Amino acid sequence: MARRGALVSLVGSAAGLAWLSQRLRPQPNVAPAAEPGRHAARVVETRRIVPSPGLPAAVALGPSNNNLDAVRHDGFVYLAFRSAPHHFASSRTAIYVVRSRDETNWDLEARFHLGTDLREPRLLSLGDRLLLYVSRLGKDPFAFEPQGMAVAERRRDGAWSELAPMGPPGIMGWRARILDGVPVLLVYAGGESIYDLGQPQLRVELWKSDDGRAWVPFDAAHPVLYAGGGSEADCVLGDDGTLYGVIRNEAGDATGWGSKVCRAPAGNPARWQCRSDRRKYDSPCMFWHDGEAYLIARRSLHGRGEYDLGRGPGRLLRTVWNQVNYSLTPKRTALWRYVQNEDRFAYVMDLPSRGDCCFPAVIDGSTATERVVYDYSCALDGPDLPWLRGQRGETFIYRHVLRLEPTAA
Repeated sequence: MARRGALVSLVGSAAGLAWLSQRLRPQPNVAPAAEPGRHAARVVETRRIVPSPGLPAAVALGPSNNNLDAVRHDGFVYLAFRSAPHHFASSRTAIYVVRSRDETNWDLEARFHLGTDLREPRLLSLGDRLLLYVSRLGKDPFAFEPQGMAVAERRRDGAWSELAPMGPPGIMGWRARILDGVPVLLVYAGGESIYDLGQPQLRVELWKSDDGRAWVPFDAAHPVLYAGGGSEADCVLGDDGTLYGVIRNEAGDATGWGSKVCRAPAGNPARWQCRSDRRKYDSPCMFWHDGEAYLIARRSLHGRGEYDLGRGPGRLLRTVWNQVNYSLTPKRTALWRYVQNEDRFAYVMDLPSRGDCCFPAVIDGSTATERVVYDYSCALDGPDLPWLRGQRGETFIYRHVLRLEPTAA
């Protein structure tokens, strides 16, 4: 349709950004008060992985290194990441897979390049098998053109198969994980309407599989978790089987813009009940640790962090104000926790990050109180750039050791 990508083009163009920035000046950052729960959280180590001396010379990096995933498999840590000229769609995009025993020195496993944009690499360890899922898009940097997912698998000889199309056209994969022993994928459809100025037509779905290749709705009677303006989503199971989830609601719905904070009862992981949050938890990654459901997601340094400003008459102008304000402000990668008796996310702390950042992956650490977080960011010792400027420049992949120690309470 003619309006597709209109908002992205407006925000991405220098003239449009200059015009709108004169009419909407971001508010000073008001850091949220920390609300720690069962644990005292701190980052005890941070180091850069991409680029670093430990990467093989055959990894030819672009300036932008961002979308990523990591998994422990067969005694190694595997890291998959996107490398491209910038954050936006490009025909020069490549997905690299590297592996390491010590997370310092890495071997090149595979490079995937299809002459179109590739995003959202997701790794799934399934017994002795390792699968990679990738979402394919177009080449236009000012359009969001989802073409569908593709899958590759590491063979027994160590080589990887080629990326093969998987699932319906236009579907975008967001998170691959194991829920109570079942391989699942959180996906969304209708992404081509996410930046249209009319009413978005997105839906979030939960799929399951026996072999990692053939996928069906987790609950055939209720295949759609949510329909409206939501896209990126993640979830985790608590010790009693209760599901805690989040959906990024960037395109907005009748309740506003921001995110959905969700929960599903034990035994019914596809029956999500959600409430609205005016913050936008981009790149959500959830994990369960010692009685707490944690979320790592992007935090905006605008005012109190709300994405939905409530400004502008009508859907069109309100969408524009929200998107432009968000693009003009720096970001952080932040740790949040699900307040279980209130169905909300409480801020805990920021991880080392600045400018354009986030897209985390979490794996087990060396002790029971540690988790290893991989994410991307503008240079940690560089200027704190607005998000849009950061997206046009260099970004790097970092490894953090997050320690979560029980509090006296």
